[in-house]
Amino acid sequence: MYERFYQLRERPFALSPDPEYLYPSRVHQEALDYLRYGLESHAGFVVITGAIGSGKTTLVQSVLRNLDTHTTVGRIVNTMLDPRELLETIMLDFGLEAAGRSKPQLLRDLAQYLVDQRLAGRMVLIVIDEAQNLSLAALEELRMLSNLETEKSKLLQIVLVGQPNLRDKLGTPELEQLRQRITVSYHLAPLDEEETANYINHRLRRASIGAPLEFPREATTLIHARSRGVPRIINIICDAALVFGYAEERPQIDRALIGDVLAELETTGVLAAGAADDQAVAEAAMAAPVAASANAGVDPQPATRTAPTPTAPPPLERPEPRPVATTAHTHAPGRVLDARNWPPAPARPTIGDEARSNALEQREQAVRQRERELAEQRRVLAEEYRLLRQQRHPSVAPTGTIGREAAQAREETRRVGLWARLKRIMLGVSA
Repeated sequence: MYERFYQLRERPFALSPDPEYLYPSRVHQEALDYLRYGLESHAGFVVITGAIGSGKTTLVQSVLRNLDTHTTVGRIVNTMLDPRELLETIMLDFGLEAAGRSKPQLLRDLAQYLVDQRLAGRMVLIVIDEAQNLSLAALEELRMLSNLETEKSKLLQIVLVGQPNLRDKLGTPELEQLRQRITVSYHLAPLDEEETANYINHRLRRASIGAPLEFPREATTLIHARSRGVPRIINIICDAALVFGYAEERPQIDRALIGDVLAELETTGVLAAGAADDQAVAEAAMAAPVAASANAGVDPQPATRTAPTPTAPPPLERPEPRPVATTAHTHAPGRVLDARNWPPAPARPTIGDEARSNALEQREQAVRQRERELAEQRRVLAEEYRLLRQQRHPSVAPTGTIGREAAQAREETRRVGLWARLKRIMLGVSA
């Protein structure tokens, strides 16, 4: 729709998790390093957490697309499953027959498949998205599956990706054995003001086919203040800004336009009214990554240690069932997270916590539905606009200055009406 006007090959702020647009911020680059280290070490569980819209899926897809052909990957995105359903889903994702078999038969067939893959020189990886929805029993089932191993290494590696309450769930006493098998854990924090500006202009450069459009700093500062550095909210605001700018034929995006966009998005309910999202604010307090190696000794002063270098990971032995050692990462004075007290002992979930979590999930579903509706409305409007231009424009466009001015005058009345209709459709207001 606005791509030609701004010389873009595609929409740079689409909500789909496209690894091509992954911006290597500090937190995302660290998460990539930890995730690669976890996969290369072939040991234990890997856990990636972050707020809704923080870029977890994009991050994981960026790593998966660069895996060699010697890795077989299974991906599970629907996690409202009991333990047996989870086992059957894993079997089906690997192309194995699951119908009409008892659980012992399913486990036997899966074990045989993993052995066959290892004999063929392949590693088997399962990535479970939205892992916070798994029950304690289902998570314990995953731990039991991780027991499938040879004398030297695991036959199955598991990556858990989820929202922050996954950390709370893993901190329960019932999952102590699973927690000891977590080799690498990382929490994605929101972007800061500088990274927000770089993130926006990075995506514009990636999509540009000419001189790239650039949002000025005062505009990105306002976007950061409203989004609190959550990439998905940043994308929603920036995409709407480009639509508004295109409709008004404004070649540059400024702070005033961003202010108008934010007001309209809040009025129409696309963004919740208020200065910030409670979930995003909570994430600012959880910005430190955690990495744990199950075969190291306990360090009495973890703050003086650094995380293992992902490019040259230390050799790992088969983990022993003993307390997990520490390699800690310090990002602020006095705040160090390590594996001996990670995840921090949470308070028992309250009704308010559950209601807030449900509300956030419902909001995310509403945003995705709204995005699909807007995309269809944009497509219809763009087609009507194209047909209208064909009807109004002569077959040979005026070439002189007087001719161009006359053509612009003929279009002015039509454009005013088109902009009014465009704005109503984009904001969901009935015509």
